[in-house]
Amino acid sequence: MTVTGALVLLAVALVGVAGLYGIAFAARLGGTRANLYPFLSGHSPAEHAVSRYHVRWYTVSMIYLVFDMEMVFMYPWTLVVAEKGTSAVVEMFVFLAILFSGVVYAWREGALRWA
Repeated sequence: MTVTGALVLLAVALVGVAGLYGIAFAARLGGTRANLYPFLSGHSPAEHAVSRYHVRWYTVSMIYLVFDMEMVFMYPWTLVVAEKGTSAVVEMFVFLAILFSGVVYAWREGALRWA
């Protein structure tokens, strides 16, 4: 590709992007006061954005991360379990047993209790 061809391609791309932005600007609906708030569907915020969270939410987020990592490891495992054989199944059950013991501990400590 020559320099001239690259410049023409760049110009066409820029005109296309500018055209799409122009169409979006022309077709937009008028902004209302309710749409100006960034969250809560336009309602006034009840508390400050940097207010403190209850410590319970940190525990819930850690439990979520544990199960999120479980899925990160289980999906590739499902793709190779047939060729790896019994050892892959045993390793996954050991992994799940470790995660389950963490859930039992969190449950026993009351991390999943809301009241």
